[in-house]
Amino acid sequence: MTVHFEVSEGVATFRLDRPPMNAIDIAMQERLRELAGEAGRRDDVRAVVVRGSEKVFAAGADIKEMRDMDHTAMVKRARELQDAFTAVARIPKPVVAAVTGYALGGGCELALCADFRIAAEGAKLGQPEILLGLIPGAGGTQRLTRLVGPSRAKDLIFTGRQAHADEALALGLVDRVVPADEVFGQAHAWAAALAKGPALALRAAKESVDAGLDAGIDTGLAVERSWFAGLFATEDRERGMRSFVEQGPGKAEFL
Repeated sequence: MTVHFEVSEGVATFRLDRPPMNAIDIAMQERLRELAGEAGRRDDVRAVVVRGSEKVFAAGADIKEMRDMDHTAMVKRARELQDAFTAVARIPKPVVAAVTGYALGGGCELALCADFRIAAEGAKLGQPEILLGLIPGAGGTQRLTRLVGPSRAKDLIFTGRQAHADEALALGLVDRVVPADEVFGQAHAWAAALAKGPALALRAAKESVDAGLDAGIDTGLAVERSWFAGLFATEDRERGMRSFVEQGPGKAEFL
């Protein structure tokens, strides 16, 4: 398996395992799509961690595999590539990327599919496709721009340069920088804490935020309004409000 899957404390971990650099080939793309669907469906999965090895998250796409593709082949493959990454981005549960070593090209784009990114102090992120005469093709031009803004995204995409962890934090490309030996533990802890929360409300929050970013504020407000009202029909809402009234804020326990 190029991506391993395990569940602990309500958290599913996707571990990329294609030594030496976790180059994302077609088999890995399809495995990620498959696992994203499984994580979304399973009730025992409440949050997800995407990680690589101790030394590398993913150094990019498999260039040797891509080199043999002509225009006709890539016209078909490009949609499948994007769909695999979009499946990760649309997991209806909180997703955190634990970034170690290099997260370049497709590796950076995979990290961008997470809701939160924790990086090791020595991590390096970037979109170097321009150095191959290409542009990012797995969502980099869109997700990176939405995350850090157009000027900063263009700088990284136009130059193909790598951003070290501290710069990535300043840019907003990652959300937390920690010692390398703490990355996986902190990523799992972040996910496990959310796994104890109200699953449907977390899904509603994620879909509402993403809908507004993708389609504009009017659509986002409509999605928010629908979810907000709909959550009044859930046991979690009743449990949360009862706990607030009886015990004060932040003490509700959700099933």
